[in-house]
Amino acid sequence: MLDILHQDDALIAVNKPAGLPVHRSAMVNDAEQYLVDVLREQVGGNVYLAHRLDRATSGVLLVARSSEVAAALGEQFMGRDVRKQYLVVVRGWPEPGEGMVDYPLPGSRETGPRRDARTRYRTLATTEVPIALGRYPQQRYALLLAEPETGRFRQIRKHLAHIHHPVIGDCQHGRGDHNRLYKQHFGCHRMLLHAWRLDFRHPASGEAMTLEAPLDGEYGALLERFGWALPGNTPDNTLPRSS
Repeated sequence: MLDILHQDDALIAVNKPAGLPVHRSAMVNDAEQYLVDVLREQVGGNVYLAHRLDRATSGVLLVARSSEVAAALGEQFMGRDVRKQYLVVVRGWPEPGEGMVDYPLPGSRETGPRRDARTRYRTLATTEVPIALGRYPQQRYALLLAEPETGRFRQIRKHLAHIHHPVIGDCQHGRGDHNRLYKQHFGCHRMLLHAWRLDFRHPASGEAMTLEAPLDGEYGALLERFGWALPGNTPDNTLPRSS
């Protein structure tokens, strides 16, 4: 059963589990289950994706009950009217602690044309663990709040890798040695990227909505172990947007 965060006649919001692909595609066709199929069986009737999350990413996912609502939500995403905030654990401590990665990215094909891509981030907490790896006796990690201003393929993962602070658990753009450290020492076997909060307007009523997805047990246990707290819903914990 999927965790439903919101449901009405126009749309459904679910807390997508890490590791569950949203739908079958040319890139993902080997899964036992796909989110759209599970949701269709759970709620009954047709469902239409309004946007997507990577297979390894968890968090808020909007699904429309009609193609018209999906198109209306899609316009909000394309118009950059939807505010997306992610919680992400990375290797190292970013300097500066708050900034924007402005680096063009290709689509799903690395050889394709690059398009503008911007991701804002803020360091929420840091830790240093006494585990030797490579030439360092201790390892540094940080919890970030990341907000993509554009919606390119694997944007947050690629941008954080670009500034040498890859996402923990990212098999494509991360560091295998640190991913193994988290599995062996912390029992963490997922990518630590979570679509935490989504701000948008309801496609039928126009009402401003904020949906928040709680962390799963594995991610939550890691934050508890490091003594990290989630940010509150205050102006100080939102990132400024480009004009």
